Amino acid sequence: MLEADVITKIAAELAEADQTREPIKRITARYPEATVEDSYAIQGVWRDSQIAAGRRLVGRKIGLTSKAMQAATGISEPDYGVMFDDTVYENGSVIDYDRFLNVRIEVELAFVLKEPLEGPNCTIFDVLRATEYVVPALEILNSHIELEGRTIVDTISDNAAYGAMVIGGNPVKPDAVDLRWVSACLYKNETIEETGVAAGVLNHPATGVAWLANKFHQHGARLEAGEIILAGSFTRPMWVERGDSVLCDYGELGVISCRFV
Repeated sequence: MLEADVITKIAAELAEADQTREPIKRITARYPEATVEDSYAIQGVWRDSQIAAGRRLVGRKIGLTSKAMQAATGISEPDYGVMFDDTVYENGSVIDYDRFLNVRIEVELAFVLKEPLEGPNCTIFDVLRATEYVVPALEILNSHIELEGRTIVDTISDNAAYGAMVIGGNPVKPDAVDLRWVSACLYKNETIEETGVAAGVLNHPATGVAWLANKFHQHGARLEAGEIILAGSFTRPMWVERGDSVLCDYGELGVISCRFV
Protein backbone atom coordinates (compact mmCIF):
# COMPACT_ATOMS: atom_id res chain seq x y z
CA MET A 1 0.00 0.00 0.00
CA LEU A 2 0.97 3.64 -0.33
CA GLU A 3 2.67 5.28 2.63
CA ALA A 4 0.34 7.09 5.05
CA ASP A 5 1.87 10.48 4.28
CA VAL A 6 1.27 9.96 0.53
CA ILE A 7 -2.36 9.04 1.19
CA THR A 8 -2.81 12.17 3.31
CA LYS A 9 -1.11 14.32 0.65
CA ILE A 10 -3.40 13.06 -2.14
CA ALA A 11 -6.52 13.58 0.01
CA ALA A 12 -5.43 17.18 0.60
CA GLU A 13 -4.88 17.67 -3.14
CA LEU A 14 -8.43 16.48 -3.83
CA ALA A 15 -9.84 18.83 -1.20
CA GLU A 16 -7.92 21.73 -2.74
CA ALA A 17 -9.10 20.80 -6.24
CA ASP A 18 -12.68 21.10 -5.02
CA GLN A 19 -11.95 24.68 -3.97
CA THR A 20 -9.88 25.77 -6.97
CA ARG A 21 -11.83 23.79 -9.61
CA GLU A 22 -8.50 22.71 -11.08
CA PRO A 23 -8.20 18.94 -11.73
CA ILE A 24 -5.13 17.17 -10.41
CA LYS A 25 -2.92 14.74 -12.30
CA ARG A 26 -3.94 11.11 -12.27
CA ILE A 27 -2.98 9.30 -9.08
CA THR A 28 -2.14 6.17 -11.06
CA ALA A 29 0.20 8.14 -13.33
CA ARG A 30 2.21 9.33 -10.32
CA TYR A 31 1.79 6.22 -8.19
CA PRO A 32 1.27 3.26 -10.54
CA GLU A 33 1.57 0.88 -7.58
CA ALA A 34 -1.58 2.30 -5.95
CA THR A 35 -4.28 -0.28 -5.23
CA VAL A 36 -8.04 -0.21 -4.70
CA GLU A 37 -7.35 -0.45 -0.96
CA ASP A 38 -5.20 2.68 -1.26
CA SER A 39 -8.00 4.49 -3.07
CA TYR A 40 -10.50 3.80 -0.28
CA ALA A 41 -7.88 4.92 2.26
CA ILE A 42 -7.49 8.21 0.35
CA GLN A 43 -11.26 8.63 0.21
CA GLY A 44 -11.48 7.93 3.95
CA VAL A 45 -8.90 10.57 4.87
CA TRP A 46 -10.65 13.09 2.62
CA ARG A 47 -14.06 12.17 4.14
CA ASP A 48 -12.82 12.59 7.69
CA SER A 49 -11.30 15.98 6.85
CA GLN A 50 -14.63 17.15 5.45
CA ILE A 51 -16.50 16.00 8.57
CA ALA A 52 -13.92 17.75 10.74
CA ALA A 53 -14.59 20.92 8.74
CA GLY A 54 -18.30 20.75 9.64
CA ARG A 55 -19.93 18.86 6.79
CA ARG A 56 -22.58 16.30 7.76
CA LEU A 57 -22.72 12.85 6.19
CA VAL A 58 -26.24 11.98 4.98
CA GLY A 59 -25.70 8.88 2.85
CA ARG A 60 -23.70 6.82 0.40
CA LYS A 61 -23.49 6.43 -3.35
CA ILE A 62 -22.89 3.16 -5.14
CA GLY A 63 -21.32 3.07 -8.59
CA LEU A 64 -20.24 0.55 -11.22
CA THR A 65 -23.40 -1.50 -10.77
CA SER A 66 -23.75 -2.47 -14.43
CA LYS A 67 -21.72 -5.16 -16.20
CA ALA A 68 -20.84 -2.75 -18.99
CA MET A 69 -19.30 -0.20 -16.59
CA GLN A 70 -17.44 -2.91 -14.66
CA ALA A 71 -15.96 -4.22 -17.90
CA ALA A 72 -14.97 -0.70 -18.95
CA THR A 73 -13.12 -0.04 -15.68
CA GLY A 74 -11.64 -3.49 -15.21
CA ILE A 75 -13.24 -4.02 -11.79
CA SER A 76 -15.59 -6.88 -10.94
CA GLU A 77 -17.61 -5.28 -8.15
CA PRO A 78 -19.31 -1.94 -7.45
CA ASP A 79 -17.64 0.98 -5.73
CA TYR A 80 -18.92 3.51 -3.21
CA GLY A 81 -18.53 7.03 -1.89
CA VAL A 82 -20.08 9.37 0.68
CA MET A 83 -22.72 12.10 0.39
CA PHE A 84 -22.80 15.25 2.51
CA ASP A 85 -25.79 17.42 3.42
CA ASP A 86 -24.68 20.30 1.21
CA THR A 87 -24.75 18.09 -1.90
CA VAL A 88 -28.48 17.31 -1.84
CA TYR A 89 -30.64 19.48 -4.14
CA GLU A 90 -34.42 19.66 -4.29
CA ASN A 91 -36.40 18.98 -7.44
CA GLY A 92 -36.38 22.01 -9.76
CA SER A 93 -33.15 23.45 -8.37
CA VAL A 94 -31.02 25.97 -10.24
CA ILE A 95 -27.47 24.66 -9.78
CA ASP A 96 -24.16 26.51 -9.96
CA TYR A 97 -22.29 24.82 -12.81
CA ASP A 98 -18.96 26.09 -11.52
CA ARG A 99 -19.34 24.05 -8.35
CA PHE A 100 -18.34 20.93 -10.31
CA LEU A 101 -15.76 19.64 -12.78
CA ASN A 102 -16.50 17.40 -15.79
CA VAL A 103 -20.24 17.55 -15.09
CA ARG A 104 -22.36 14.54 -16.03
CA ILE A 105 -25.78 13.26 -14.96
CA GLU A 106 -26.85 9.71 -14.12
CA VAL A 107 -30.35 8.31 -13.50
CA GLU A 108 -30.85 6.42 -10.24
CA LEU A 109 -33.15 5.38 -7.41
CA ALA A 110 -32.43 6.42 -3.83
CA PHE A 111 -33.25 4.20 -0.85
CA VAL A 112 -33.99 6.04 2.41
CA LEU A 113 -33.45 3.73 5.38
CA LYS A 114 -35.78 3.61 8.39
CA GLU A 115 -33.54 1.24 10.36
CA PRO A 116 -29.88 0.19 10.34
CA LEU A 117 -28.71 -2.27 7.72
CA GLU A 118 -25.91 -4.64 8.60
CA GLY A 119 -24.04 -7.57 7.05
CA PRO A 120 -22.54 -10.07 6.70
CA ASN A 121 -25.44 -11.81 4.97
CA CYS A 122 -27.66 -8.90 3.96
CA THR A 123 -30.06 -9.68 1.08
CA ILE A 124 -32.36 -7.55 -1.06
CA PHE A 125 -35.22 -8.64 1.21
CA ASP A 126 -33.38 -7.21 4.22
CA VAL A 127 -32.89 -3.99 2.25
CA LEU A 128 -36.58 -3.76 1.40
CA ARG A 129 -37.58 -4.37 5.04
CA ALA A 130 -35.16 -1.66 6.23
CA THR A 131 -36.23 0.93 3.63
CA GLU A 132 -38.72 3.67 4.50
CA TYR A 133 -39.21 4.69 0.88
CA VAL A 134 -37.58 4.73 -2.55
CA VAL A 135 -37.43 7.95 -4.54
CA PRO A 136 -36.10 9.02 -7.96
CA ALA A 137 -32.76 10.80 -7.93
CA LEU A 138 -30.27 12.24 -10.39
CA GLU A 139 -26.59 11.95 -9.54
CA ILE A 140 -24.28 14.77 -10.60
CA LEU A 141 -20.83 13.35 -11.32
CA ASN A 142 -17.85 15.49 -10.39
CA SER A 143 -14.26 14.56 -11.26
CA HIS A 144 -11.32 16.33 -9.65
CA ILE A 145 -8.81 14.13 -11.48
CA GLU A 146 -7.94 14.42 -15.17
CA LEU A 147 -10.17 12.06 -17.15
CA GLU A 148 -7.81 10.75 -19.80
CA GLY A 149 -6.37 7.41 -18.73
CA ARG A 150 -8.24 7.45 -15.42
CA THR A 151 -8.60 4.09 -13.65
CA ILE A 152 -10.85 2.76 -10.93
CA VAL A 153 -8.20 3.70 -8.35
CA ASP A 154 -8.45 7.34 -9.43
CA THR A 155 -12.25 7.27 -9.39
CA ILE A 156 -12.64 5.71 -5.94
CA SER A 157 -10.05 8.08 -4.46
CA ASP A 158 -12.14 10.96 -5.82
CA ASN A 159 -15.18 9.90 -3.76
CA ALA A 160 -16.32 7.58 -6.56
CA ALA A 161 -16.85 10.70 -8.75
CA TYR A 162 -19.83 11.83 -6.66
CA GLY A 163 -20.65 15.52 -6.79
CA ALA A 164 -24.28 15.95 -5.77
CA MET A 165 -27.79 14.59 -6.22
CA VAL A 166 -31.16 16.02 -7.15
CA ILE A 167 -33.97 14.19 -5.39
CA GLY A 168 -37.66 14.39 -6.27
CA GLY A 169 -40.54 12.73 -8.01
CA ASN A 170 -42.95 10.52 -6.08
CA PRO A 171 -41.55 8.56 -3.12
CA VAL A 172 -42.94 5.02 -2.92
CA LYS A 173 -42.85 2.25 -0.35
CA PRO A 174 -40.42 -0.44 -1.51
CA ASP A 175 -43.23 -2.99 -1.91
CA ALA A 176 -45.60 -0.62 -3.72
CA VAL A 177 -44.06 -1.14 -7.16
CA ASP A 178 -41.82 -3.68 -8.86
CA LEU A 179 -38.56 -1.75 -8.54
CA ARG A 180 -36.90 -3.83 -11.27
CA TRP A 181 -39.28 -2.32 -13.83
CA VAL A 182 -38.98 1.32 -12.86
CA SER A 183 -37.99 3.07 -16.09
CA ALA A 184 -36.83 6.56 -16.93
CA CYS A 185 -36.41 8.90 -19.90
CA LEU A 186 -33.62 11.48 -19.53
CA TYR A 187 -33.87 14.77 -21.45
CA LYS A 188 -31.42 17.61 -21.99
CA ASN A 189 -32.84 20.87 -23.35
CA GLU A 190 -36.10 19.12 -24.32
CA THR A 191 -34.26 16.44 -26.32
CA ILE A 192 -34.28 12.85 -25.11
CA GLU A 193 -30.76 11.55 -24.54
CA GLU A 194 -30.98 8.35 -22.49
CA THR A 195 -33.49 5.74 -21.39
CA GLY A 196 -33.14 2.87 -18.97
CA VAL A 197 -34.80 0.40 -16.61
CA ALA A 198 -33.76 -0.17 -13.00
CA ALA A 199 -33.18 -3.90 -13.48
CA GLY A 200 -29.96 -2.84 -15.20
CA VAL A 201 -28.60 -2.27 -11.68
CA LEU A 202 -27.47 -5.79 -10.76
CA ASN A 203 -30.93 -7.14 -11.76
CA HIS A 204 -32.56 -5.25 -8.86
CA PRO A 205 -31.61 -1.81 -7.49
CA ALA A 206 -31.69 -3.15 -3.91
CA THR A 207 -28.87 -5.57 -4.74
CA GLY A 208 -26.26 -2.85 -4.61
CA VAL A 209 -27.52 -1.65 -1.23
CA ALA A 210 -27.22 -5.20 0.13
CA TRP A 211 -23.70 -5.42 -1.33
CA LEU A 212 -22.74 -2.19 0.42
CA ALA A 213 -24.07 -3.37 3.79
CA ASN A 214 -22.06 -6.57 3.46
CA LYS A 215 -18.97 -4.63 2.37
CA PHE A 216 -19.25 -2.32 5.38
CA HIS A 217 -19.50 -5.32 7.69
CA GLN A 218 -15.99 -6.33 6.66
CA HIS A 219 -14.80 -3.07 8.22
CA GLY A 220 -16.96 -3.30 11.34
CA ALA A 221 -19.46 -0.70 10.10
CA ARG A 222 -23.10 -0.58 9.03
CA LEU A 223 -25.55 1.64 7.18
CA GLU A 224 -27.58 3.74 9.61
CA ALA A 225 -31.26 4.67 9.86
CA GLY A 226 -32.01 7.86 7.96
CA GLU A 227 -29.19 7.44 5.45
CA ILE A 228 -29.88 7.98 1.75
CA ILE A 229 -28.34 5.30 -0.46
CA LEU A 230 -27.97 6.03 -4.17
CA ALA A 231 -28.26 2.55 -5.66
CA GLY A 232 -26.44 3.04 -8.98
CA SER A 233 -27.23 4.37 -12.44
CA PHE A 234 -29.32 2.60 -15.03
CA THR A 235 -28.33 4.96 -17.83
CA ARG A 236 -25.01 6.05 -19.28
CA PRO A 237 -23.61 9.34 -17.92
CA MET A 238 -24.94 12.35 -19.84
CA TRP A 239 -22.64 15.36 -20.24
CA VAL A 240 -24.10 18.75 -19.38
CA GLU A 241 -22.86 22.30 -19.89
CA ARG A 242 -23.66 25.66 -18.38
CA GLY A 243 -27.17 26.72 -19.38
CA ASP A 244 -28.48 23.18 -19.88
CA SER A 245 -31.86 22.14 -18.53
CA VAL A 246 -32.23 18.52 -17.42
CA LEU A 247 -35.47 16.62 -16.95
CA CYS A 248 -35.99 12.95 -16.13
CA ASP A 249 -39.42 11.32 -16.44
CA TYR A 250 -39.85 8.24 -14.24
CA GLY A 251 -43.45 7.55 -15.29
CA GLU A 252 -45.62 6.83 -12.26
CA LEU A 253 -42.73 7.81 -9.97
CA GLY A 254 -42.85 11.36 -11.30
CA VAL A 255 -40.43 13.86 -12.83
CA ILE A 256 -37.15 15.44 -11.68
CA SER A 257 -35.73 18.59 -13.22
CA CYS A 258 -32.83 20.96 -12.68
CA ARG A 259 -30.94 23.66 -14.55
CA PHE A 260 -27.24 24.55 -14.58
CA VAL A 261 -26.23 28.22 -14.61
